[in-house]
Amino acid sequence: MTTVDDLGGAEGFGPVRPPDPDEPVFTERWEGRAFALTLLTMGRISGRNLDAFRYALGRLDESAYFDPDGYYGRWLNAAELMLTDSAILAPGAVEARARKLRGEDVEEPPIPEPNKPDYAPTGPGSLRQIDEPPRFAVGDHVRTRTEMPADRPNRLPRYVRGHVGVVELIQPAHLLPDTHAVFEGENPQHVYTVRFDSHDLWGADAESFAVTIELYDSYLEPA
Repeated sequence: MTTVDDLGGAEGFGPVRPPDPDEPVFTERWEGRAFALTLLTMGRISGRNLDAFRYALGRLDESAYFDPDGYYGRWLNAAELMLTDSAILAPGAVEARARKLRGEDVEEPPIPEPNKPDYAPTGPGSLRQIDEPPRFAVGDHVRTRTEMPADRPNRLPRYVRGHVGVVELIQPAHLLPDTHAVFEGENPQHVYTVRFDSHDLWGADAESFAVTIELYDSYLEPA
């Protein structure tokens, strides 16, 4: 599944802005409130998790993802989607309330019956212990998958799909966001740091540098 947030290697967005050491944590007061509201929505109110939040971001349409209010506007749009996913809000409820506050005569949709996920993590955080040894060792050449299921999320960036890289490091096992985001189990897997050559990814005219990325076991096959 390729989503609107899969922007790695995409063109047309200009150069990366260097960080400003004096930049405030929140440039406007409402951004801090949006941050707190999203965190509250993600767990306590909607019953969802961090992977479900990332999945919500990826399911936004382009206008909602590239919200004129920027990063935290996007967060609020994803928080609204999680609330409708869990039937805490009816679709269109936020828009209807905003129109009423502007003085329009609008009827708000009825409050639905909540349908929060029945899920509890098997342990703290995202790291897990698994018994089987890693399939790959440091120095192995691996190829990323070219196609991913269209009916579930994944964290395999499209710019590395179908390319060959070299395993640089074996990371601790981690729950699989593909299933965790949609509450189909944690399915922990080994994670590998894989190095790719920029010319393999973007052609002979690309700048010469190495790209390293953390990839789940199920995203890889022997090269």
